[in-house]
Amino acid sequence: MDKFSTVMNIAKKETNLGFGLVALLTAGGEQIFSSTVFKCPCSNLNFLYGLVFLLVPALALLLLGYILNKKVWKLFTGLCQRKAKVCRWRKLAATGTTLFQISTTAAVAPSSWIAVALLNGNYYECAMTGTNVSTFNKHLCQDKSSHCEKELYRFPCGRGSSVPQTEREDVLLSLRAQSQILGWLLITSIMLSSLLLNCVARCTSPISYLQLKFWKVYVQEESDLMDSYTCKHAKELAERNLVSFFKQTPAVSITTPSNKDWEKISSLYKFSTKDQYYSTLHQYVEKGQDPDGMMRMLSRRSTESVADNPAVLNFVDEGTITL
Repeated sequence: MDKFSTVMNIAKKETNLGFGLVALLTAGGEQIFSSTVFKCPCSNLNFLYGLVFLLVPALALLLLGYILNKKVWKLFTGLCQRKAKVCRWRKLAATGTTLFQISTTAAVAPSSWIAVALLNGNYYECAMTGTNVSTFNKHLCQDKSSHCEKELYRFPCGRGSSVPQTEREDVLLSLRAQSQILGWLLITSIMLSSLLLNCVARCTSPISYLQLKFWKVYVQEESDLMDSYTCKHAKELAERNLVSFFKQTPAVSITTPSNKDWEKISSLYKFSTKDQYYSTLHQYVEKGQDPDGMMRMLSRRSTESVADNPAVLNFVDEGTITL
């Protein structure tokens, strides 16, 4: 268990390694799912059954990726209660950029599922033998016996068909080849898109490589310490309240941030070259040290949109950088 925790901590700190681990676990889950749960019905349900197993788990993984992403909840928590301080179209553009970055992270697992499923070929074989597209069926059964098109849906089961076994195997091999080609094309397109996005992000980065590396380390440390200190402070407050209640004594004074303070450090942060702050908490603390700092920050917020900051350096505030 300790070794597993160590691996998970490393994956959390290293974004690329984390993505690789997610893809690996998804691929392993697909293999188990395909060998133990999936059974092609070899009936008129072939197309629907195969398509459901190919796409529905991917959709579920995509939704799970959104649910487990802390940035989603930072973006939406209290969103309906906030008053618009910037132009609506600029706010929508900034929100759209953030959602795009969240989606690229959430799409790792579903893309891995579909790619591995296509390389495996079972779902695709089942689905495509149940299609009602006569042109496609004629192409599969070209130079085959006359019963091939009518009994195509029986091929994945390998029984109950009058078509010779060699012809059935030829059709299934052709479908498996198509599935694997699509799988490799999907993997290549994902890798190419990821490379291009990272190249554009790095090329337009307003800060250097080493500063970006320092920023990543800082946010991870701040996130870990925030979790630790939050638990400690909550425990002290709860213990103070319980002692005061059961002993019926006056409560000891404990300073807790106000709602506005929490709101200021809970928003998503975008790096600005005007001020070298590495998080909303860092900005709040630095501005709080200067009596006039908070007023300047509030006045600038009324005129400066979040979209003015480079979208390339948005933080996923749990300790990783989205580029």
